[in-house]
Amino acid sequence: MAKKKEVLSKEQRIKLFTNLVRADKFGKMMYSRMMQGKLIGFYHPAEGAIAPGVAAGSFLTNDDILFPHHRGHGITHMLSKGIDIEPYIAEHAGKSTGCCEGRAAWHYAYPENNVFGTTAYIGHNFVPCTGFGWAAKRNNRGQVVMNCFGDGAMGTGRAHEGLLLSSNWQLPIVHFCENNGFAIFAEVEEMHPTEHLSTIAEGLNIPTTIVEDGQDVFAIAEAVIPAIERARTGGGPTFVEAKCLRFKEHDIGNRDLRGWKPREKEEYEAMLKRDPVLVATERARAESLLTDVEIEKIHEDAELEVARAVKFADDSPVESPTEEELMATLYAPRDGVFV
Repeated sequence: MAKKKEVLSKEQRIKLFTNLVRADKFGKMMYSRMMQGKLIGFYHPAEGAIAPGVAAGSFLTNDDILFPHHRGHGITHMLSKGIDIEPYIAEHAGKSTGCCEGRAAWHYAYPENNVFGTTAYIGHNFVPCTGFGWAAKRNNRGQVVMNCFGDGAMGTGRAHEGLLLSSNWQLPIVHFCENNGFAIFAEVEEMHPTEHLSTIAEGLNIPTTIVEDGQDVFAIAEAVIPAIERARTGGGPTFVEAKCLRFKEHDIGNRDLRGWKPREKEEYEAMLKRDPVLVATERARAESLLTDVEIEKIHEDAELEVARAVKFADDSPVESPTEEELMATLYAPRDGVFV
């Protein structure tokens, strides 16, 4: 029997492991700083559900367009794509050195990295992703659009319209569903009549892949990389569904409920055994990918990176724009008068 071809090289797996550890450290730091009152706005923790974003972002080029999931405020996706992380942390602290000069909190944007922001409207990204996908197909330079969203977004009209158009026009979009089983408190079984949300895309003739273990960053990447390549080479859209776990509440300040009841202690205990960093570490050791010394070094480097970003944010001045400065970033001037 012929040996199965490996989808991931050793270098790719090490990159995934490294970005996963980085995402974990940054996510936990953000949760802690929010609890300390050092962030402005909201924070929607991604703990437990960081593997999908790492797999989605790690193999995009800077020219590719990324719309991250709102969970973790896209940190897992964007740091894996290669954004400058320090201004991201400063933005959440309302500092003038932030990526949006401290005025946007988690409504970030990195146009230099083709990350064009987010909104609080679930499923909003299907609309601009369709437009960017159309532009990418027309510019014919192999540009890919990575559209990340949760199971809750699949109940919106925007999602269905975006999927339909991407299939009709064969747009280079990877529709990446991070299905953690919850839309805030509502369970996915309550919101959808199908076990796999990817069946919606199948009905529109979009090729689909389901990753049952969305805690395994390597398994997710094995599904994402072919989808990226398919889009890049003119094969049209793909729908990837990764079934992952959400360890924390929807956003800090809300109760962590399943429906209208608090989640049980036993559920938390079972979930923690599937922590994505733990899963990846076990595989890295079992497959002789990294030694314990190398694993420890990756953790140390990630902690230092977090410390530098925190210091940058803490040392930066608070943004205090004048009215004129605020207006200048909202409206285009006409004959020197803001309208």
